[in-house]
Amino acid sequence: MANRQNSKARRQAERGGRLAEIWAALFLRLKGFSILAQRVRTPVGEIDIVARRGSLLVFAEVKARRDVSLAIAAVTPQNQRRIGRAAGLFLSRHQGLAQCAVRYDIIAIARWRVCHVKDAWRDEF
Repeated sequence: MANRQNSKARRQAERGGRLAEIWAALFLRLKGFSILAQRVRTPVGEIDIVARRGSLLVFAEVKARRDVSLAIAAVTPQNQRRIGRAAGLFLSRHQGLAQCAVRYDIIAIARWRVCHVKDAWRDEF
């Protein structure tokens, strides 16, 4: 019985995460970004959203929680390293983007509130 409840909770969390990513992508589009990719899976990690506006390339991590501060805090240094490695691999596979400035953002979603933390961390790859 507990296994079934865990499975149901996991499916609900997955559904909520996907909805948050859809909201985040729409939010970025409204800010003038083109969405290049979503849910990019690499052997070293996953990137929620890759967006571009002019020569700026944004790797965005989307977190949905009941409170914005909890969502922001959920992006740990370990998450940042994983996303940085995945971004490096993404860039190596898309050489046309090599001249873009890179930024790591967090898009925190709490209920219907969206908080965009620009340049949330720096990574050297």
